[in-house]
Amino acid sequence: MTARRIQAERRGHRGERLAAWWLRLHGWRIVGERLRVSVGEVDLVARRGRTVAFVEVKWRATAAERDLAIDARRLKRVARAAEALAPRFARDGEDIRIDVLLLAPRHWPRHIANAWQP
Repeated sequence: MTARRIQAERRGHRGERLAAWWLRLHGWRIVGERLRVSVGEVDLVARRGRTVAFVEVKWRATAAERDLAIDARRLKRVARAAEALAPRFARDGEDIRIDVLLLAPRHWPRHIANAWQP
């Protein structure tokens, strides 16, 4: 792995840790982290009441980059992974959604609830 890739991984881990704390402060309980399946991966799985959120986290250097960090292709990949993982985390009758948490230094996180609606 290159030094650049290692740095990107470290920033990604840091962003996920910060996102998990932010979600906890807003009443969510983290029930899964960095889950990989054959069709994709989910950064965080959070639960609040009867809602399970599969959360994609993006960390960028600036707010402008942060706001452009997610697109339909990435969301679709997360949605496929969430579909594969849902039986492990959600019970019958619970709400399942895909959220995005966008982070940048010195800026409040941007939380997009229910970001994927096929």
